[in-house]
Amino acid sequence: MNEPVNPDEYFEGIASRLDRFAPVPDDVLWELVTRDGACMAERSAGQEPNFTGDAVADRELAAQICGKCPVRDACLELEFRTSGADGLGVWGALNEDDRRAVYPLWLARRDETEGGDR
Repeated sequence: MNEPVNPDEYFEGIASRLDRFAPVPDDVLWELVTRDGACMAERSAGQEPNFTGDAVADRELAAQICGKCPVRDACLELEFRTSGADGLGVWGALNEDDRRAVYPLWLARRDETEGGDR
């Protein structure tokens, strides 16, 4: 039987995975995400996702695309840098609520590594 997932540990784990991107410049992240992102590959192949405007259905579709993405952590890092906790949609395979849970943990980790200069 599987142990229940502790949300605090889950979100902290996501935030800690992003630590490796701290020294990466924004323009490098942007290049990586737009070049290698699964959503960009689908778009360039003419397979534009059929978003309906229904939040649940659209999140599920975006999560399916993100699930196979090789740069989803870089994507999430970029989203946190550019939009903070206020971004819309799915980024880095996380919906808005999950990103809002991870963002303060990510920010605190950056404050620790950067000496609180943020």
